[in-house]
Amino acid sequence: MISRISTKNKDYSTPKKDRDNKIKFINHSGIKYLKDIEINGSFIVIEGPDASGRSTQIQKITEKLEADGHAVVNAGLKRSDLISKGIIEAKRNFQVGRRTMALYYAADFADQLENKIVPALKAGFIVISDRYIYTLIARSSVRGINKNWLHQLHSFAIKPDLIFYLNVDPYNLIHRVFKKNKSLDYYESGSDLGISADIFDSFIKYQYLLKKEFILMQKKYGLIDIDGNKSIDDIYNNIQTKISEYLNQTKKNETMFS
Repeated sequence: MISRISTKNKDYSTPKKDRDNKIKFINHSGIKYLKDIEINGSFIVIEGPDASGRSTQIQKITEKLEADGHAVVNAGLKRSDLISKGIIEAKRNFQVGRRTMALYYAADFADQLENKIVPALKAGFIVISDRYIYTLIARSSVRGINKNWLHQLHSFAIKPDLIFYLNVDPYNLIHRVFKKNKSLDYYESGSDLGISADIFDSFIKYQYLLKKEFILMQKKYGLIDIDGNKSIDDIYNNIQTKISEYLNQTKKNETMFS
């Protein structure tokens, strides 16, 4: 099980006005021609495995933010107009290499970053991403791809303001998957890894491997651990409280510096 990371009395965000409004990247190298762009919006990421409830939470959060007068844009895996169809086709072809798939997904986010995420943040929108590079790094890491190569590959990514990780026990998760899809996905069960001849056993082992990778990334990238085993409303209240606190602090800082 993933150990809980306490957020009590802890500042888990970086209010915009405590720093300049220039884009901050995951890696200092980033994308040179974007470095001088100033952003006025906020970037929120919801991470978690399939059937963890990400889509439900994003829908509820989006509705709340829009009701409060915020403009919201959604992003996520396989949402690039340029790359998404290629990813879907590549996943159908089991002969496509693991590093090639990593490059496909990185290109998908790079395209969204330039054409959707950054323009929205410049315009003052709140961008909510249904997963981000952390899922990509975790998936590729358990498939044996060098972590240094993966972190360098995704060095173009901008740093989110808030990153929530829906932490769901694999034995709970498998019931949700069957309720949602009636079957287990080849890749989401880790069948391509050959860790077990039994797809159910493979799913559990694969999900625990992913959880281990997210543990490693929590300190490095500041992921906020959310107990995804709780009810939909409990999870939503937990996430929304943290988002509201962040936005209120940002607004307060903007008033102070205006």
